[in-house]
Amino acid sequence: MEQATNDSGWRGSQEGWLEAAYTALLESGVDSVKILPLAKRLNLSRTSFYWFFKDREELLSVLIARWRDKNTGNLVKQSEAYAETLAEAMLNVFDCWLNKDMFDSQFEFAVRSWALQSPEIQAEVHAADHARMAAIGRMFMRFGYDEGAADVRARTTYLVQIGYISMQSDEDLALRMKRIPEYIAIYTGKVPQQRELDRFFARHAYKPE
Repeated sequence: MEQATNDSGWRGSQEGWLEAAYTALLESGVDSVKILPLAKRLNLSRTSFYWFFKDREELLSVLIARWRDKNTGNLVKQSEAYAETLAEAMLNVFDCWLNKDMFDSQFEFAVRSWALQSPEIQAEVHAADHARMAAIGRMFMRFGYDEGAADVRARTTYLVQIGYISMQSDEDLALRMKRIPEYIAIYTGKVPQQRELDRFFARHAYKPE
């Protein structure tokens, strides 16, 4: 009787189940993203899951789509954002590294860890890497670099950040901001103007000492 009451009552929402799956993935890896543990986390019946997803595989597919849309989609968007100079364009990309709403580094780490045990997810990660580096490469070409130089600079820019994520580097905001002008100069060959840095710092509520 209690089970029947639960099943006919509040079933949560698709977003609620997806958020629970996201949290479980970040906390404990993909093996923890299973229907019964998620139901217990949400205090819902197991059967309520099937109002929103056909099965676990569909949930995982939607989770990967969320990662793809957020991390790859926003990185590509930032690389295409308006900028008067290449340094400013690179600072637009750097917004991703400092704004979790644009690029979720913990989500990125979790998906890359998941890829180590899934050829399908590994293929998704490879496709994302290619799309992201290609977008950054196009950004360099927009400011006059030839295809070869743009590719190398794009790879350098992107792979350093993936290294930060893979190593789970813990760098406080002040130290990271202090290093950013040098990173911009190394990646682009251009020294960022102070007004460009000031706008960037303001976007991230940072005040240099």
